[in-house]
Amino acid sequence: MLSCVAAASLSQSAEKSELCFLSARELAGLIRLKKLSAREVLAAHLKQIERVNPKVNAIVTLVPEMAAEAAKRADELQAHGATLGPLHGLPVAHKDLVETQGIRTTFGSPLFKDYVPKEDELIVQRIKRAGAITIGKTNTPEFGAGSQTFNTVFGATRNPYDLTKTCGGSSGGAAVALACGMIPIADGSDMGGSLRNPAAFCNVVGFRVSPGRVPNPRALFAWSTLSTAGPMARSVSDLALLLSAIAGPDAQSPLSLPEPGDSFARPLDRNLKGVRIAWFKDLGGVPFDPRVRAVVDGQRKVFESLGCIVEEAEPDFSGADFAFKTLRAWNSAATQGERMRANRSAYKDTLVQEIEAGFRLSGADVARAENLHGQIWRRFQAFLGSYEYFVLPTTQVAPFDVNQPYPLEVNAAKLDSYIDWMKSCWYISIVGNPAISVPAGFTPEGLPVGLQIVGRNQADFSVLQLAYAFEQATLVGRKRPGVV
Repeated sequence: MLSCVAAASLSQSAEKSELCFLSARELAGLIRLKKLSAREVLAAHLKQIERVNPKVNAIVTLVPEMAAEAAKRADELQAHGATLGPLHGLPVAHKDLVETQGIRTTFGSPLFKDYVPKEDELIVQRIKRAGAITIGKTNTPEFGAGSQTFNTVFGATRNPYDLTKTCGGSSGGAAVALACGMIPIADGSDMGGSLRNPAAFCNVVGFRVSPGRVPNPRALFAWSTLSTAGPMARSVSDLALLLSAIAGPDAQSPLSLPEPGDSFARPLDRNLKGVRIAWFKDLGGVPFDPRVRAVVDGQRKVFESLGCIVEEAEPDFSGADFAFKTLRAWNSAATQGERMRANRSAYKDTLVQEIEAGFRLSGADVARAENLHGQIWRRFQAFLGSYEYFVLPTTQVAPFDVNQPYPLEVNAAKLDSYIDWMKSCWYISIVGNPAISVPAGFTPEGLPVGLQIVGRNQADFSVLQLAYAFEQATLVGRKRPGVV
């Protein structure tokens, strides 16, 4: 529904950046009521991009002419009484790992700096079919490797709350574009935290959905649960709107789930009295920045005020380290190995090391990793037999220096690899349960902190319900970055 504020201030905001901070649902509603046209919405967002993007470097390929033509067609379809999709007229930018027909897709690599795909990937097809207007691509690290968004093609994307800090990654450009009002919805992907980490660092919402919820018929390992595409937005409600358009089964994806996407268009309100929540302790010795712990622990009372029963408890993650790193290295070697051998100098050192680690794996190593993978999954599901949710910090650290590739230590604990500072995310990736990052607060320096809500197996809607209740109780996500 349209808010009274949105309707009353529309005439003043239509030509100002304020329009760009209306929710996706409000914008879609105004377009349906013909109080705004798709072309007007596009023009406002292009103006915002022109004004803000040079400061943050979030959108790296822009196609204003193509978008203008699509917006014109959208308005003409509406004028002729066509049935409108749920995203009709909303501008969207796609992660630069997702292939887009006629629009450059670089994967953050100089090897693909001029690559223009001939067709859209499924997620792009679905977003377009729902009526959204593609305006360009958002920045990502090289081949999406690492939770810090920088590459040699476009450079680094900066955190809009502090331009000297990183925005996280790998869906970093998407998170910054949302936070800055340059787009109302965005797609991303997540293997080790790439939807959740940048959402936490940029005070927006990112949802790692259940594997198969948003199918990928092009996946090299069709049966792998490690990586999944998913939605990002400035609010849980807008995120659910986007998910309703991109979720649903696909005959070419063996893991795809049968529920139709429109099942996520339902109201998110829920009575949470008596719902049991497990509150994290230390994940078996994982280090956390005290500032992050303080913000997240400070929100425990919010869940209690919602009527939830909150207890300190956590599952056994033993074996997660070996399982995730082995399967990730195996995946990297399979997808990038031959190309890296032929173009080693074009790859960043951390990715080379990971690919080479994949080359050294034996069949016995992979078998052990899959064995541990199964054990961890079973323990986690048994744990959530007693609790409906597991709550923990999204990240172990606050946003760090944009010139630092990755943290070398957390709270004085030395780290062994470029992904060790993200265990709070990829411990959840290895079990595959749906997990969302929602804004939780700010450090004393004003840096965003995210809180992660993990639900039961394939209970994606349930996760959205608790996230929505938390968001409405705190309103932390309404704080905008100073750069806008």
